[in-house]
Amino acid sequence: MKLNRPYPNGASIHLLDDDSVIVIFHFCRPLLSDENEEDDGRVMVGGEWTRERWWYKLAQVCQRWRYLIFGSAQHLRLSLVCIRGTPVTEMLEHSPPLPIIIDHVHNSDPITTEDQEAIMLALGDRNRVLRISLNMPVQNLQNFIMALEDEFPILEYLCIGPTTKQSTSLMFPKSFRAPHLNHLVLRNFAFPIGSPFLTSGITLVTLSLQWIPPSAYFHPHEFLQRLLLMPQLETLGIFFRSPVRNLDVKRELLLLPPMTLVTLPNLRCFGFGGTSAYLEALLPCMTAPLLARLQIMFLYQSTFHLPYLPHFLNTAENLKFSSATLTFGKKWSFVRVYPHKKARMYALYLVVGCQRDLNHQVWSAVQLFSVLRGVLFTVEDLSLEYWRHDVPSEGRDEAYRHDWRDLLRSFGNVKTLQVDSELVNQLSRSLQLEDGESPMELLPELKELSYLSLSNTNAFAPFIDARRVAGHPVTLVRYGTHHIQ
Repeated sequence: MKLNRPYPNGASIHLLDDDSVIVIFHFCRPLLSDENEEDDGRVMVGGEWTRERWWYKLAQVCQRWRYLIFGSAQHLRLSLVCIRGTPVTEMLEHSPPLPIIIDHVHNSDPITTEDQEAIMLALGDRNRVLRISLNMPVQNLQNFIMALEDEFPILEYLCIGPTTKQSTSLMFPKSFRAPHLNHLVLRNFAFPIGSPFLTSGITLVTLSLQWIPPSAYFHPHEFLQRLLLMPQLETLGIFFRSPVRNLDVKRELLLLPPMTLVTLPNLRCFGFGGTSAYLEALLPCMTAPLLARLQIMFLYQSTFHLPYLPHFLNTAENLKFSSATLTFGKKWSFVRVYPHKKARMYALYLVVGCQRDLNHQVWSAVQLFSVLRGVLFTVEDLSLEYWRHDVPSEGRDEAYRHDWRDLLRSFGNVKTLQVDSELVNQLSRSLQLEDGESPMELLPELKELSYLSLSNTNAFAPFIDARRVAGHPVTLVRYGTHHIQ
């Protein structure tokens, strides 16, 4: 029987029955990244919702396809998308009464008068507004926020914030209601955590309050009490713009009774930005057994007291650590830890900010990693990156060298180490043996060391030779000179 015979000349997609064509259309719909746990969720805050226009060209192919698409609008989850340059008046007049997505992300481009009028027109049809993402200068944003009056009956996504962290604290109109809201992302908003809006029967799956101004600060106890009412949360984020000092948080805790244990059975992603004292007030009172992604940002802080963080990480069954990248930037140092080497999305992301000096960044990393040494022991692949414009100091003082050695001790199970060229001198000196020291003292499981070098340097030669003599050779890969030892 011949299986590869050609199709008849008249065969085409137009011979398929209606149900089969609709199934094909369904598979044409792009998968939003907030529906894909492998992505970073950028679609959740807008800027990518333009893909919801996938059906526009299909509906113009022929009359039959147009009827099929509009006849299955709910099944195909069709929406009209209002972005920059969209002629909203014409769109509303000549399109079926489909849900409306407003997606205006103006990071650098100015917003035109035509776009402002289009947004106001789309917001005016509040019974059809499904998603709102507005990211623009605060002077433009305030007018649109005031237009959020009364009820938006089908609104599911709401993401609003100015393009810069300005001092102005934005607020919702008191009459705003959205009974079917599932995703709420606010930046630089004076949104009280005890707002009646959060107790008005809505079922939030995402709650992200970013760059919370001082006027909207809430106590850890108050925050946990609110979380008791939101067990369905899958994504949770709180980031304070001006964190309260550790000492002030500790004083507040002494004045209140013990906090109630909060279990978030559906939480997959948790982000925090503030002080370690605030975080440590939350962690012993929170459990999230399905947590798969944790982001922590510490500002204006270099020492860390985090006794509950390792326990919190160990109780999250889906948090797996295999590969890590430690980056030193101009104002930030951060580590991203991944569940496996080829993973696109981190499992743990730790950021320490407002430290310009590399020596200080290394010292802070040592303080933080010393707490997490037991957690980081499973990391087998480590990369050290340097994202700065200055040339790192030689750091020949003994204290600086010991900081690098202490940092490496936090990754005792690493098998592959990759080093940026700017950090070669620091790392090579830290790996030099002290008097009477075993060559297996640091990175005992290391099998491969790679770095970029445009010169014929042998900075790691003493370490490589010592490991070879000890019977535990390390392969040295030097990129740029195409040389392998």
